[in-house]
Amino acid sequence: MPKHRRIVVGITGASGFIYGVYALRMLKALEIETHLIVSKAAQLTRSHETDFSYKQVAQFADAVYRPDDIGAPISSGSFKTLGMLVAPCSVRTLSEISSGVTSSLLSRAADVCLKERRRVVLMLRETPLHAGHIRSMLAVSEMGAIVFPPVPAFYQRPVSIHDVVAHSVARALDLFDLEVPDTPRWGEEMRAENASARKDATPVS
Repeated sequence: MPKHRRIVVGITGASGFIYGVYALRMLKALEIETHLIVSKAAQLTRSHETDFSYKQVAQFADAVYRPDDIGAPISSGSFKTLGMLVAPCSVRTLSEISSGVTSSLLSRAADVCLKERRRVVLMLRETPLHAGHIRSMLAVSEMGAIVFPPVPAFYQRPVSIHDVVAHSVARALDLFDLEVPDTPRWGEEMRAENASARKDATPVS
């Protein structure tokens, strides 16, 4: 395996903690080394939205850092990575990254990836958006980040929350040139079992 097949994963307090969990699991299956930061607000979201303990989530990662550990390896550009995925990404984190004024290891790690011209993907979870949010999205885009709101793709005819979350995370990982097996794609043949599951699903009226 090539060296430095690492990705930094940040989980913020925005709704959608499960996106970060799925990302860690998928990256482990792809044998990508993961370096995880979970914000303090994300710990609250985790307890509200999932049955996972922090210890269980941490076990999915290869290395875990406290949000205040500014001396962590991922705070330096000399620590080679493929980039950083923030899943989900709160507006606060988006705003810190877009301004370059970072208050935690999570936003600092994203800033480092940007200055080193590495891929940064932000799964922004907020709606509706006001002008300030949109300006921050434009600013990080101009800096080289990709704003990737986890908008469901209904052409795959999802039949569960798993389908929706897994497809969104797999598409985000596409942006790092990482391909998750069995990801439904427009214009490509779906797996037979997925087609069968769709036939058995109760239609939404």
